[in-house]
Amino acid sequence: MTTASPAPTAAATAWYPGDRPAAFTPPQILSTAVVIREAVHLVTAPAEPGIGIGVGGSTGPAAPARQALHLIGTLPPLYPEWLGDRSFGEAHGVRFPYVAGEMAGGIATAAMVTAMARAGMLGFFGAAGLYPDRVEREVAELASGLAGKPNWGINLIHSPGEPLLEEQVAEIALRHRVPAVSASAFMSLTPAVIRTAVSGLHRGPQGRVLRRTRLFAKVSRPEVAEPFMSPAPRPLVRALVERGQLTEDEAELAARVPVAEDVTVEADSGGHTDNRPLTVLLPAMLAMRDELTARYGYDRGIRIGAAGGLGTPAAVAGAFALGAAYVLTGSVNQAARESGLSDDAKAMLAQADVADVTMAPAADMFELGIKVQVLRRGTLFAARATRLYELYHDHDSWEEIPPRQRARVEQEIFKAPFDDVWAETRRFWQRQDPSRLRKAEQDPRHRMALAFRWYLGKSSRWAVSGNTERRADYQVWCGPAMGAFNRWAADSFLAGPGGREVVQIALNLLEGAAVLTRAHQLRSHGVAVPAAAFAFRPRRLA
Repeated sequence: MTTASPAPTAAATAWYPGDRPAAFTPPQILSTAVVIREAVHLVTAPAEPGIGIGVGGSTGPAAPARQALHLIGTLPPLYPEWLGDRSFGEAHGVRFPYVAGEMAGGIATAAMVTAMARAGMLGFFGAAGLYPDRVEREVAELASGLAGKPNWGINLIHSPGEPLLEEQVAEIALRHRVPAVSASAFMSLTPAVIRTAVSGLHRGPQGRVLRRTRLFAKVSRPEVAEPFMSPAPRPLVRALVERGQLTEDEAELAARVPVAEDVTVEADSGGHTDNRPLTVLLPAMLAMRDELTARYGYDRGIRIGAAGGLGTPAAVAGAFALGAAYVLTGSVNQAARESGLSDDAKAMLAQADVADVTMAPAADMFELGIKVQVLRRGTLFAARATRLYELYHDHDSWEEIPPRQRARVEQEIFKAPFDDVWAETRRFWQRQDPSRLRKAEQDPRHRMALAFRWYLGKSSRWAVSGNTERRADYQVWCGPAMGAFNRWAADSFLAGPGGREVVQIALNLLEGAAVLTRAHQLRSHGVAVPAAAFAFRPRRLA
């Protein structure tokens, strides 16, 4: 590693070149601008036009007897580790302000989480959509393999129709002392998420409130974010105390801290999304954070991270420039070697462009009309799932649907008789939540919804398992960042799925963001930075 040149003293008015001359021409500026781990001196010379940049050398008072350039300023070294909020690294034991998000159905695998943790980053296991026994096995494996490491976690997804499942995953996280939990798709606070956030609160040596489990909240609306940035609601806390799931001491400390100290602002992402632009959403969340911090008198700040649409170094640099404390990526990691997605689906993702995504009904919130963003290219899932929702919306039961339309659903979407689909669905809910079956027996419309959800649930599993006979029905959660990443990675070692490793993706996005940030700094100080300085190309990084 190159040693950074010393910062100029108050009397420094000159820069004395070392073994590298100052850069004034576009090619020289281009080669010097990418040197981010050393201080860069802004200089002028009588015989040179504009402002040049110098690296190395020394600074000091002008001396007529020495060859010197006029020094007008110095930019300190810039490391990828220094992007974002330094407190993020301190709180989570990471080197980089970067998170690999919790792609559901185990697509964010234990192997992916492990690779991120060992590289000094943070990863969340995609627990959503998995049976509790599978979640328990994966968490036990992670807890054993990453024993003592604080920089890993799992997902807790809101399950409005299955509160028991939500409670079970929260219990698993607490029982195995999972250090971080990412709460996603929540529309309001629930007992499970409050218990996760408050359990283990205690006072440190200086009286500061410390957490056993660090809760991340993934949000896309201010009205959803505000409760997470506020102290836990007293009625929910008291109810958990009465159930014996929180202690009186934990309840008292819950009033002194926000539910989540890390809030991930999710813009136009894959999966559950409101398709909001980050440039609008993030500043609003930052302003709300500042207001709530002042209102409740927190003794430390809430970190606001950015997610959604982050598939290139420029997007990551932009998120940090907006004020993000950290960044979280999702879609781009699905095509990584460590992803749990099938090779067949990864190959489809590697061909996606920025417009090859669309919205489709969500399996877990089908009846509510909630949608997720998915891959459109190469699959008919979105159109078929939308058709099922329209039929559900327009009819009170399967039997009420006109026979011709029912036949098309069985032949083109289910590829099986409705009765067979219902029999399999019934077995699933008998194991998962028998109360749903009792409701279905009394409500034909609910029975229809559960059968339609069979297709939505199966479609994501077909993509994970690589069932090529159902390739046209693959449900692959994906945002436009995937297409942007493919364009940026074209003709590089990251172009094909075989070369995409989650850590290399992260390091390249961060390194590129630092290089672009330096180029922006130089340009804002008057240096004529060539456009090529803003086009960082992927490279293998240690």
